[in-house]
Amino acid sequence: MDRRTSVVALAVAALAAAVGAASPTAAPPTAASPTASSPTASSATPAGSTASPVTKGSPTPTPPASPARSDGTLQILTYHGYADYADTTAEFEKVTGCRIARFDTVQTAAEMRDRAAQRPYDVISAGPALAAELVESGQVQPIDTAEVAGYTDLSKRFRDMSTKSGKVYGVPYLWGSHEFLYDSSRVKDGDDLRRVFDSDDVALQDSPLTIADAALADEDVDDPYELTEEQLDRAVQLLAEHAERTYWRNPLDLVKGFATGRLDYAQATPYYRLLLEKAGKPVKAVTLARTTGWVDSWMLGAGVPDTECAYRWLGYTTSATVQRKAAAWVGLAPANPKACTRGAKRVCDAYGVGKDSRLDRIAFAVRPPGGCADGKCAGYQAWIGHWRKLAE
Repeated sequence: MDRRTSVVALAVAALAAAVGAASPTAAPPTAASPTASSPTASSATPAGSTASPVTKGSPTPTPPASPARSDGTLQILTYHGYADYADTTAEFEKVTGCRIARFDTVQTAAEMRDRAAQRPYDVISAGPALAAELVESGQVQPIDTAEVAGYTDLSKRFRDMSTKSGKVYGVPYLWGSHEFLYDSSRVKDGDDLRRVFDSDDVALQDSPLTIADAALADEDVDDPYELTEEQLDRAVQLLAEHAERTYWRNPLDLVKGFATGRLDYAQATPYYRLLLEKAGKPVKAVTLARTTGWVDSWMLGAGVPDTECAYRWLGYTTSATVQRKAAAWVGLAPANPKACTRGAKRVCDAYGVGKDSRLDRIAFAVRPPGGCADGKCAGYQAWIGHWRKLAE
């Protein structure tokens, strides 16, 4: 095993030992675009757990055509790692009496969008861009928060992000934020965002929402998700100046890039900074006045005539125990601050859970770009169009 291979192996091992995940293939979902291509849905069972009674990615048994019934069954669509533990699903069935008839997991926002379009579900965990689409298309319905046990335990900051026209459409679950990492052994005076985008040896996330991160380098931008046409053009031009740069889809590529010395910079999350630090890599985060982030929330499917089990699931996912397991597994922060103990504590510390001064610096994508009140912002389709040209 050569030195580069050993460093990669160490980084992979650190993913399990330091941050709590059992396998680097179960990469945390990001605020990826619904237009990006997506891999096949993951069906792996977390290492160290017993086999789940729920078959991932396929119905057991074959469910009725409609998502809602009065027979106490539930159909769920979520990201891989968010709740697919044998003890999580089995415990839910045990304590509620509800039965999970279908539990579909996906790895990317693009795949989730496709699955949601193919068939109805009782509950779906969605990021901001997809959540807005589901609301606009009528695929989800407003949530009566009085029926969601533990709802007030969730951060008010995130609860407020899940409303539209005074109605609540999501129960916050996990959230993340971006930062720009650099290899301090290769980059001197790397604490400069403009230098990130001036570098050829940088890996950026393959998502139109990455345009918002580029917009942070523009001093005239107040909200990176509410860009005028002119501001959008400037951000795109900054990205287009280096046509050969890398756009990643699997975060494990970041680990390999830094481990082998191929990357100077990368757009990542605090989770991967922890991983690389544990692996002994001299990575640092660029100091930013602002950064970007997103919240994934559970949503209630439309046309559900019997919502009892769906509401029980929504309440179940607000619990500190469930969110703690999910946060430790996928490396995202829990919406319930009470979850920040034991295996999730290091993850929470990395994201700054409970530190308002840090969260105030995060611009959260609570809707697709173009949703500003004055109507002068570029629409999300414009972002998608630009991104296709950049990343093709």
